[in-house]
Amino acid sequence: MSTQPILELKSVSKNFGAVRALSNVDFQARVGEVMALVGDNGAGKTTLIKGIAGIYPFDHGEIFFDGKKVSIHNPRDSVALGIDVVYQDLALVDNLDVVANMFLGRETTSSPWLLDETSMEKACLKILESLSVTSLHSVRQAVVGLSGGQRQAISVAKAVMWNSRLVILDEPTAALGMAQTRHVLDLVRRLADQGLAVILVSHNLHNIFEVADRITVLRLGQKVAEFVAAHTTQQEVVHAITAGTLSHLAGMAVEK
Repeated sequence: MSTQPILELKSVSKNFGAVRALSNVDFQARVGEVMALVGDNGAGKTTLIKGIAGIYPFDHGEIFFDGKKVSIHNPRDSVALGIDVVYQDLALVDNLDVVANMFLGRETTSSPWLLDETSMEKACLKILESLSVTSLHSVRQAVVGLSGGQRQAISVAKAVMWNSRLVILDEPTAALGMAQTRHVLDLVRRLADQGLAVILVSHNLHNIFEVADRITVLRLGQKVAEFVAAHTTQQEVVHAITAGTLSHLAGMAVEK
């Protein structure tokens, strides 16, 4: 696990009109670790990850990636750095097979008009094998027939395939059964063990304590705590989520 953060946010803020969604938040993610991001509804988790993804660019603050100050104005900037976000809706096309989804928009061709199906299938199988995804009967089956856990695995593998260095997972176990949840959590841990930085957004503290190395707590748009998972308890995290000390009155943006 690296001590140097691959991603570091310093005092980032985001306003939506008069509402301050994030206020002077510091945040880090390191290679080889799972950083959990937790907080109640309205805490600012979605705004933070969408700021990192370039969907809601931060209004104030600094972003460092690999120790260098960078700007993220749109999703292209984020992707160019090697950041990939797997959202709850997964953004998969149901009527396409696994291979087609993995290469959607980035298809390999053997000629200007012919897809190289063989090389795409081999690459797809290779990345799934490297992540120990063994529950698929075939990479040629349509995504519509896959379970929730299998769909999550495909979305994560797609991010890894395109050389992502930081993967953000937004509620990856939501609405999954116990067995599927176990598979997804194992996959999350393998991502970090293989040298990626992982940010895990979840309401499920049991799942977080299964895989997270550190835990950042947001409350009303402010960072109120950061824990080492091995040195804290669920009770301490819950207390921070519900009653963590705010540095100032939250909610309204201050006009300058």
